[in-house]
Amino acid sequence: MTEWIEPSWPAIPGVRAAFSLRAGGVSSGPYASLNLATHVGDEDAAVEENRRRLRRALNLPSEPCWLEQVHGCRVVTADDGPAVADASWTDRAGVVCAVMVADCLPVLIAEREGGLIAAVHAGWRGLQAGVLHAAVARLRTRRPGVELQAWLGPCIGAESFEVGPEVREAFIAGKPALGAAFRPGRDDRWQADLQGIARMELQALGVDRIDACMRCTHAEQAAFFSYRRDGRCGRMAAVIWRMEGA
Repeated sequence: MTEWIEPSWPAIPGVRAAFSLRAGGVSSGPYASLNLATHVGDEDAAVEENRRRLRRALNLPSEPCWLEQVHGCRVVTADDGPAVADASWTDRAGVVCAVMVADCLPVLIAEREGGLIAAVHAGWRGLQAGVLHAAVARLRTRRPGVELQAWLGPCIGAESFEVGPEVREAFIAGKPALGAAFRPGRDDRWQADLQGIARMELQALGVDRIDACMRCTHAEQAAFFSYRRDGRCGRMAAVIWRMEGA
């Protein structure tokens, strides 16, 4: 049985969202068992079946818009289907925005009125490149003054995410306040809080309702894939969509 987490955020009529766990699929070995990615070395037939199981379990209205993620800040409309990007958005019912992760932070964004939705892949490179700014700007270009809420999904936690001093410097060079998301680690290393960075970035962009699932993908091996922990591994997905007729 496919398992998932439902975001704990204020319900918006007609909008649904979910984050898949690693159990409930047919993949084996390091991809066991609900791997949803085609680019990690898993068998294509297994991934196809896993995606079919996800669609059936969540009663998705269409195939998710699976992105080729590159840790950048390009935002595309999910209406046009798969693309090279790290975020997608839509204002159409029946279109499913999706991002895949295995330690990176998934961010789901929705208009308070339910008209606009987006899914964002926010690893540290994407966060530093401005992917959240790009996603929010795209939604506000579509509808100026829109009120947004966000959900931060499971990702690698600060206790497990050690980075070099160059990563911290890249963030605080123009935004010193982001230094609060880093705490000293061993030697010259730092422990980075991806959710903390994202929260501060979203608040600076005027997104005042931010909810989060604080579970760590690195710490919970039975529940989550983790690239930093395992190297070869599968990918989970965060999906968001508007139901038909909403």
